[in-house]
Amino acid sequence: MLVSASKAGAIRSDWRKPLPVLVRINGMPDKPFRTNLMPAGGGCFYLYLHGDMRRISGTEVGDRVRAELSLDTNYKNGPMHAMPPWFREGLRQSPSARSNWQVLSPSRQKEILRYLSRLESPDAKARNLKQVIAVLSGVEGRFMARDWKQGA
Repeated sequence: MLVSASKAGAIRSDWRKPLPVLVRINGMPDKPFRTNLMPAGGGCFYLYLHGDMRRISGTEVGDRVRAELSLDTNYKNGPMHAMPPWFREGLRQSPSARSNWQVLSPSRQKEILRYLSRLESPDAKARNLKQVIAVLSGVEGRFMARDWKQGA
Protein backbone atom coordinates (compact mmCIF):
# COMPACT_ATOMS: atom_id res chain seq x y z
CA MET A 1 0.00 0.00 0.00
CA LEU A 2 1.51 3.33 -1.05
CA VAL A 3 1.49 6.09 1.58
CA SER A 4 1.72 9.50 -0.08
CA ALA A 5 4.47 11.97 0.78
CA SER A 6 1.95 14.33 2.39
CA LYS A 7 0.49 11.60 4.62
CA ALA A 8 3.94 10.29 5.56
CA GLY A 9 5.05 13.86 6.26
CA ALA A 10 2.16 14.28 8.68
CA ILE A 11 3.55 11.32 10.65
CA ARG A 12 7.19 12.45 10.52
CA SER A 13 8.43 15.16 8.17
CA ASP A 14 11.64 14.89 6.12
CA TRP A 15 12.14 11.19 6.94
CA ARG A 16 13.96 9.09 4.31
CA LYS A 17 14.62 5.74 6.01
CA PRO A 18 12.26 3.04 7.31
CA LEU A 19 9.66 4.86 9.41
CA PRO A 20 8.50 3.08 12.60
CA VAL A 21 4.73 3.26 12.90
CA LEU A 22 1.78 1.80 14.74
CA VAL A 23 -0.92 0.60 12.35
CA ARG A 24 -4.52 -0.54 12.53
CA ILE A 25 -6.22 -1.90 9.42
CA ASN A 26 -9.98 -1.40 9.13
CA GLY A 27 -10.04 -0.64 12.87
CA MET A 28 -8.22 -3.84 13.84
CA PRO A 29 -6.62 -4.88 16.15
CA ASP A 30 -7.37 -2.99 19.38
CA LYS A 31 -3.63 -2.74 20.11
CA PRO A 32 -1.97 -1.51 16.89
CA PHE A 33 0.69 -3.52 15.07
CA ARG A 34 4.26 -2.24 15.15
CA THR A 35 5.87 -2.09 11.72
CA ASN A 36 7.94 0.11 9.44
CA LEU A 37 6.86 2.11 6.42
CA MET A 38 9.49 1.46 3.75
CA PRO A 39 10.81 4.36 1.62
CA ALA A 40 9.49 4.38 -1.94
CA GLY A 41 11.14 7.60 -3.15
CA GLY A 42 9.92 11.16 -3.43
CA GLY A 43 8.86 11.19 0.22
CA CYS A 44 6.38 8.33 -0.33
CA PHE A 45 6.45 5.08 1.63
CA TYR A 46 5.11 1.55 1.27
CA LEU A 47 3.11 -0.15 4.00
CA TYR A 48 3.40 -3.92 3.67
CA LEU A 49 0.56 -5.87 5.29
CA HIS A 50 1.98 -9.15 6.56
CA GLY A 51 -0.16 -12.25 7.01
CA ASP A 52 -1.15 -11.54 10.63
CA MET A 53 -2.30 -8.03 9.70
CA ARG A 54 -4.42 -9.35 6.83
CA ARG A 55 -5.83 -12.23 8.86
CA ILE A 56 -6.83 -10.12 11.88
CA SER A 57 -8.29 -7.33 9.73
CA GLY A 58 -10.14 -9.80 7.50
CA THR A 59 -8.49 -8.60 4.32
CA GLU A 60 -6.85 -10.28 1.34
CA VAL A 61 -4.11 -9.14 -1.02
CA GLY A 62 -5.62 -6.53 -3.33
CA ASP A 63 -8.42 -5.43 -0.97
CA ARG A 64 -8.98 -1.73 -0.30
CA VAL A 65 -8.32 -0.96 3.36
CA ARG A 66 -8.50 1.93 5.79
CA ALA A 67 -5.15 2.28 7.54
CA GLU A 68 -4.69 4.25 10.76
CA LEU A 69 -1.02 5.19 11.15
CA SER A 70 0.86 6.94 13.92
CA LEU A 71 4.52 7.34 14.80
CA ASP A 72 5.86 4.54 17.01
CA THR A 73 7.58 6.67 19.66
CA ASN A 74 8.70 3.55 21.57
CA TYR A 75 10.68 2.15 18.62
CA LYS A 76 14.18 0.93 19.43
CA ASN A 77 16.91 0.32 16.86
CA GLY A 78 18.29 -3.13 16.28
CA PRO A 79 16.75 -6.57 16.04
CA MET A 80 13.71 -7.18 18.27
CA HIS A 81 13.69 -10.91 17.70
CA ALA A 82 16.42 -13.35 18.60
CA MET A 83 18.02 -15.18 15.72
CA PRO A 84 16.37 -18.61 15.40
CA PRO A 85 18.92 -21.39 16.01
CA TRP A 86 18.11 -23.00 12.66
CA PHE A 87 18.90 -19.71 10.86
CA ARG A 88 22.12 -19.25 12.87
CA GLU A 89 23.18 -22.77 11.81
CA GLY A 90 22.36 -22.01 8.17
CA LEU A 91 24.55 -18.89 8.30
CA ARG A 92 27.33 -20.85 10.01
CA GLN A 93 27.34 -23.36 7.16
CA SER A 94 27.45 -20.69 4.43
CA PRO A 95 30.35 -18.22 4.73
CA SER A 96 29.08 -16.09 1.84
CA ALA A 97 25.58 -15.82 3.35
CA ARG A 98 27.07 -15.02 6.76
CA SER A 99 29.30 -12.32 5.27
CA ASN A 100 26.39 -10.69 3.41
CA TRP A 101 24.17 -10.93 6.51
CA GLN A 102 26.76 -8.99 8.51
CA VAL A 103 26.76 -6.09 6.04
CA LEU A 104 22.97 -5.81 5.75
CA SER A 105 21.52 -2.71 7.36
CA PRO A 106 20.16 -3.20 10.89
CA SER A 107 16.64 -2.49 9.63
CA ARG A 108 16.91 -5.22 6.98
CA GLN A 109 18.28 -7.69 9.55
CA LYS A 110 15.43 -6.77 11.89
CA GLU A 111 12.86 -7.26 9.12
CA ILE A 112 14.23 -10.73 8.28
CA LEU A 113 14.44 -11.83 11.93
CA ARG A 114 10.87 -10.66 12.55
CA TYR A 115 9.67 -12.66 9.55
CA LEU A 116 11.61 -15.80 10.47
CA SER A 117 10.50 -15.65 14.11
CA ARG A 118 6.85 -15.99 13.04
CA LEU A 119 7.36 -19.22 11.11
CA GLU A 120 5.88 -22.21 12.89
CA SER A 121 5.90 -25.37 10.78
CA PRO A 122 9.12 -27.28 10.09
CA ASP A 123 8.29 -27.15 6.36
CA ALA A 124 7.94 -23.36 6.38
CA LYS A 125 11.20 -23.01 8.33
CA ALA A 126 13.08 -25.30 5.93
CA ARG A 127 11.63 -23.62 2.82
CA ASN A 128 12.43 -20.11 4.06
CA LEU A 129 15.89 -21.10 5.30
CA LYS A 130 16.73 -22.41 1.83
CA GLN A 131 15.49 -19.15 0.25
CA VAL A 132 17.19 -16.74 2.65
CA ILE A 133 20.54 -18.57 2.54
CA ALA A 134 20.39 -18.64 -1.26
CA VAL A 135 19.71 -14.92 -1.67
CA LEU A 136 22.23 -13.98 1.01
CA SER A 137 24.79 -16.19 -0.77
CA GLY A 138 24.36 -14.12 -3.92
CA VAL A 139 21.82 -16.14 -5.89
CA GLU A 140 19.42 -13.77 -7.65
CA GLY A 141 15.87 -14.29 -6.48
CA ARG A 142 12.88 -13.02 -4.54
CA PHE A 143 12.54 -13.28 -0.80
CA MET A 144 10.17 -11.30 1.43
CA ALA A 145 8.69 -9.43 -1.55
CA ARG A 146 12.12 -8.11 -2.60
CA ASP A 147 14.42 -8.77 -5.50
CA TRP A 148 17.84 -9.82 -4.24
CA LYS A 149 21.06 -9.51 -6.22
CA GLN A 150 24.59 -10.19 -5.01
CA GLY A 151 23.45 -10.94 -1.47
CA ALA A 152 21.56 -7.71 -0.81
